[in-house]
Amino acid sequence: MRNDKENLIVTLTFEFALDIITFCEKLESQKKFAIARQLIRCGTSIGANVREAQNAESKADFIHKIKIAAKEADETEYFLLLCQFSNTYPFEPVLLNKLSVIIKVISKIISSSKSN
Repeated sequence: MRNDKENLIVTLTFEFALDIITFCEKLESQKKFAIARQLIRCGTSIGANVREAQNAESKADFIHKIKIAAKEADETEYFLLLCQFSNTYPFEPVLLNKLSVIIKVISKIISSSKSN
């Protein structure tokens, strides 16, 4: 059963997904379609997996779904770094900063869930 009270990681990943959508629209406006498609998928998938974890059937299922979110966050970081180090792509440092916070929170959730 889902708990609808305020949840930090759900909020952070939802807001990040909205930022990714905006950034991907910018990429598409500059005809950077390949990276835009990849980034929209993985960048929004973080929050989708975190949200799915809220309805986990067990503790193991919760950890599994959160780990998938962590993998999607790593993939998102990769594509953002490609944008950062490419001479022809736009880059917004705030996205990497927000993602860094999300990765730290997800890592803490995983480690604390495993130890409980």
